[in-house]
Amino acid sequence: MDDSAEKTTLMHYLASGREALIWKLDGLSEYDVRRPLVPTGTNLLGLIKHVASVEAGYLGDTFGRPFGEALPWLDDEAEINADMWATPEQSRGWVIDLFRRVGEHSAATIEALPLNAPGRVAWWPPERSNVTLHQIVVHIIAETHRHAGHADIVRELIDGAMGLRADNSNLPPGDAAWWQAYRERLEAAARSVRL
Repeated sequence: MDDSAEKTTLMHYLASGREALIWKLDGLSEYDVRRPLVPTGTNLLGLIKHVASVEAGYLGDTFGRPFGEALPWLDDEAEINADMWATPEQSRGWVIDLFRRVGEHSAATIEALPLNAPGRVAWWPPERSNVTLHQIVVHIIAETHRHAGHADIVRELIDGAMGLRADNSNLPPGDAAWWQAYRERLEAAARSVRL
C-alpha cells in the first residue's frame, strides 16, 4: 500500500474518533459538558481539551513542527491535570475551536511527511523515544478512541444518551424498558457468581 492510501485510512479513523468526541457534547448545557462524573473528575469538555493537547505535542513537537499556540496548562509549572478540564474562561466554543485547529495542524503534518518520517518523543524513555510518523498517528488514533469511549460513558451518566455516532448507534435496538431489563439481568448474573 502506498503512503497516500495508508494516510487516507489513518485520517479516516482519526476523524471518526474526533467526531465522536465532539458529538457527545450535542444538546448539553455548559454545566453538563464540564461536570465531573467519576471520582477522577473525567468530564466531556476536559476530554476534548486533553486530546487536543496530546495531539498537538505528538503530531507537532515530535516531528519538529510545533503547534504554534501556547498551551500553558502543559507547562512544567501548571497545575497537575490542568489539561483535563476547562476553566470557566475556556468556553465550549474555544475548546472545540482549539481541537479543530490542532486537527488541522496534525493533518498538515501528516500530509507533509512520509509515514516513515523519523521523530522523537522527548517525554518517552530514551529506548522508545525514536519513532515514525506512522507509529505516532496510530498512537493518536488509539488515544482519541480511548477517550471517545470515556466520553460514551460520561454522556450516558449525564442523560442516558448512547451510541457511536448520530447516524449509527452501534447498539442493539431497545427502548428504556428493554435496557432496564437487560441491566437487571446482568446485575442478577453478577450477583449470582460466588468465587
